[in-house]
Amino acid sequence: MGKSKGKPENFGNPESRDLTEQLNFRVTKEMKEEVKAKDDPPQFCRDAIQEKLDREK
Repeated sequence: MGKSKGKPENFGNPESRDLTEQLNFRVTKEMKEEVKAKDDPPQFCRDAIQEKLDREK
């Protein structure tokens, strides 16, 4: 199985939305542990950020 890093089709994104950018930020140890326990931590974070951005529109 090949690496899925950055391929939009692996994340349920439209093909026009490449996952090419990275975002780094600090969290508490507890937050990190909870996120890491999710089935798909990167997608969980993307969904959470998008949900918050949508609410603020």
